[in-house]
Amino acid sequence: MVRTNVFANLSARLRNSQDDNKAIYYLKRFAIRLGTRKTITQLQDEADQTNEFKRTLSTFQLLALGIGSIIGTGIFVLSGEAAAKYAGPAVILSFIIAAIVAGLAAFSYSEMASMVPISGSAYSYTYAKYLAWIIGWDLVLEYLLAAATVAVGWSGYVVHFVETVSKHNATRLIVEAPVAWSEESNTFYVTGKVINLPAVIIIVALTILLIIGIGESAKINLVIVIIKILVVLLFIFACCGYTHPSNYSPFIPPNEGSFNKYGITGVLHGATVVFFAYIGFDSVTTTAQETKNPKRSLPIGIIGSLTISTVLYVSVCAVMVGIAPYKTLDSPNPISEAIKGTPHGIWLPIIIDLGAIAGLTSVSLVSLLGQSRIFYSMAYDGLLPAIFAKVHPRTKTPWVSTIIIGAFCAAFAAVLPLGILGEMTSIGTLVAFFLVHISVIIMRFTHKDVPRGFRVPLGPWVFPSIGALLCLVLMVTSSKETGIRLGVWMGIGQVIYFAYGFWHSKLRNSQQLEPVTGFDNLGTELGEESTKNEYVAEMDVFNEKQL
Repeated sequence: MVRTNVFANLSARLRNSQDDNKAIYYLKRFAIRLGTRKTITQLQDEADQTNEFKRTLSTFQLLALGIGSIIGTGIFVLSGEAAAKYAGPAVILSFIIAAIVAGLAAFSYSEMASMVPISGSAYSYTYAKYLAWIIGWDLVLEYLLAAATVAVGWSGYVVHFVETVSKHNATRLIVEAPVAWSEESNTFYVTGKVINLPAVIIIVALTILLIIGIGESAKINLVIVIIKILVVLLFIFACCGYTHPSNYSPFIPPNEGSFNKYGITGVLHGATVVFFAYIGFDSVTTTAQETKNPKRSLPIGIIGSLTISTVLYVSVCAVMVGIAPYKTLDSPNPISEAIKGTPHGIWLPIIIDLGAIAGLTSVSLVSLLGQSRIFYSMAYDGLLPAIFAKVHPRTKTPWVSTIIIGAFCAAFAAVLPLGILGEMTSIGTLVAFFLVHISVIIMRFTHKDVPRGFRVPLGPWVFPSIGALLCLVLMVTSSKETGIRLGVWMGIGQVIYFAYGFWHSKLRNSQQLEPVTGFDNLGTELGEESTKNEYVAEMDVFNEKQL
């Protein structure tokens, strides 16, 4: 009887051990699949052999696309809010801090773009396919809400321009968001408005333009970029002689008790808010497969557009806070408000409004362009339905993807307020920049010999590490509510990935492999049937020789 109990207990323990081994085995298989990634060779072959787009963009057009996507809402709209609520005259420092973070990211983007010249931006550069999905879903947040944010800012300037020229007050029911966010109660509330109709109209118009073709869109963007640069320069030189030293004092207003209300922490939070101003240079990388010479042109377009935009930003802020007290700048059109204190208060605001309208148009155009190309890359890999990768036979544009994105963007712009859209776009971009920095560090060790048209100066550790750290600092200084919204968005992305993307991934389903060996011979112990339909990644994350 005792012997029977001993054997029964031993048998039960062996069965439990076998069950544990099975669980470990399948967990390992699952982890391997999450670690699936494409080789650099595969990505380069895709760029060269499977390109359905027309290569029409020159270096100059890429530079214009970068400037077109950068100079917009950040300077024409959010600069005033950052000065009035968070940083005071030190909004100049906020722009410089944000420029440093963006500049370090530009180095990393340039290296990755010159090594992997393929549409998809940071999505295509991320090391493993599961991480690629995370960054791809994050980029959806960045580009989609960026276009919506800019459309809302565009609406504000159009309304101001119409009211200035015609002396007719627009009906607020159809030009403002029906909901807003209360900073006191941290809740949404109904404003009594119906829809932001001008924002919807501009998104629909730009969506149609993008369906027509990338070459036509780039030419129109170039004209718009020239107009808005001339307008920005006009403001700087026309108003720089009317600055008052008293408006710069105190340069950093003392903190008023709240973390974000002035002081050093207010300057940092201001940098997080105006960081939106630098969003866009990375959209240059989404056009890699439509560029004539991507390895040379992409780094020039990325770094060049960011450098030119930074010089203009700092100059505009220095003049703006110098001609008007910073607390008066909390306006949807702060530059026009600041001009009222100068002798140019009649004609110059009209020109500024026109320049802002043109500038915001180009930013929204490039944001929608980048979003559709990212969806194309994700659908091409099987992580999204194939309809997102459908390219029009005549215009050679991902027209279905563009229409769907335009519809969602128009919906967001119609109902959401500017502040919520802007903060969500900024934090989404910071996450993307952080992961690109990490990718540069990893790639320098795992793919040392891959040719690069551009290398981050001082090796893989200095600039990428500092850039990743600064991204984390700015993310920490964002509001708690923004962090929660980001978490919810990323959670939705995980549901979509494991419900669809994981099972339809072309890379996961393209390679069959023998049972895993060297792990207690589990491949044999569990039998051929359990591994007959198993698929494998090209890289076994538990035995990566390169690492």
